[in-house]
Amino acid sequence: MLQDVEARTIAKVTTRLVPFLIVCYFIAYLDRVNVGFAALTMNRDLGLTQTAFGFGAGIFFIAYFIFEVPSNLLLERLGARTWIARIMLSWGILSGLMASLPWISHVSGLGNETSFYLLRVLLGAAEAGFFPGIIFYLTLWFPSEYRARIVGYFMAAIPLSTVIGAPVSGLLLYLHGGLGLAGWQWLFLIEAIPAIILSIVVFFYLTDRPADALWLSADEREWLSHRLLVERRQREAVRMYTVSEVLFDPRVIGLSLVYFGAVATNYGLSFFLPQIVKAFGINTFLTTLVSAAPYLVGLIAMVWWGRRSDRAAERRFHAAIPLFVASVGLALAALFDDPSLKMLAFCLAGFGIFACLPVFWTLPTAFLSGAAAAAGIAVINSIGNLAGFAGPFAMGWLRDHTGSYTDGLLLLGGLGIIAMGIVLGIGHNDALERPPSSALPE
Repeated sequence: MLQDVEARTIAKVTTRLVPFLIVCYFIAYLDRVNVGFAALTMNRDLGLTQTAFGFGAGIFFIAYFIFEVPSNLLLERLGARTWIARIMLSWGILSGLMASLPWISHVSGLGNETSFYLLRVLLGAAEAGFFPGIIFYLTLWFPSEYRARIVGYFMAAIPLSTVIGAPVSGLLLYLHGGLGLAGWQWLFLIEAIPAIILSIVVFFYLTDRPADALWLSADEREWLSHRLLVERRQREAVRMYTVSEVLFDPRVIGLSLVYFGAVATNYGLSFFLPQIVKAFGINTFLTTLVSAAPYLVGLIAMVWWGRRSDRAAERRFHAAIPLFVASVGLALAALFDDPSLKMLAFCLAGFGIFACLPVFWTLPTAFLSGAAAAAGIAVINSIGNLAGFAGPFAMGWLRDHTGSYTDGLLLLGGLGIIAMGIVLGIGHNDALERPPSSALPE
């Protein structure tokens, strides 16, 4: 009977929340990285160097860093549906405004480069809190033993956004000249619309907590609320963190550095892969298709590896091994000149980059709860996402100064190795993720 209630509840919650959140994150991530595909023609139109593009692509994450923790604390206080709806509406509007860069540059007198930086900063501020907010939200709905696979399903939107979004973005670039707009302007305009529409749907569709879920039966709400409460008490019995303690906790800082390395490998590759592939001498649309290959591998790896970690009830090595694989793949891609071998190496890197992510997020949620979890997740994500600035900027700078992407790819691989070493050195209490002995209210 207990197993039946658990199976029914988890199945209902998964079906209700996960596909919808995947769609939301798909749109979020696509709006974040579509600048990499726009760059295939935008950089020439705006006169942006590789260094300027890398700086502008990455400066998004400086604003993201500044506003991340306050945003997640507001989500914990105001509720997910209200705050996530606000985030999606504001980022959708600003993402669409990227199409107005030439006009903004002309009216403001700031120039194309500065206007590009400004809009990327505003977009980062608007989107701050979305990803860590969803990770925190999932901890309010799923017991620990399910989290790696659930986060894996959710984060599958990252590679999926490229597998599907890359060819779509490539096709949108062919709208060049329509109504006097460049193809990259159409790309920004059209891909911003779903975020604005979904912001309204989020407000009416999401439920803040299990106790409010009228779409669950009474016994399902009771089981889930009790199970999550027991797990929270298990964590707090070991140590109950305050928000201020989380900000300086050594494990939180260590996990932030691990995530920095993971994010560096991801964004350093994401923003420049289309340009690396384009240099093979193929057309724009074929470039977007070929660029999607490592992400298709990553999509499969993310779902399979997260489920494997849950079945094995093991986290540290399941986070460390993919980081090593990602680093090897990036290093090989830097050393190979043959396009086929280079793409195989990028696919290996894609496996490691994306397999690591769902397992990684089980590490902080195993020992943090409540407002401390909201703050801790935001701290880790904000510090880690500084690599979203450093990685693309370093890639662009090294490309301009060396004439190749080799040094940049080796740098990203080195950061992955450092992240692997740190995650192996951080302690993890597996007992905090075991199912509690009491799963029904007494």
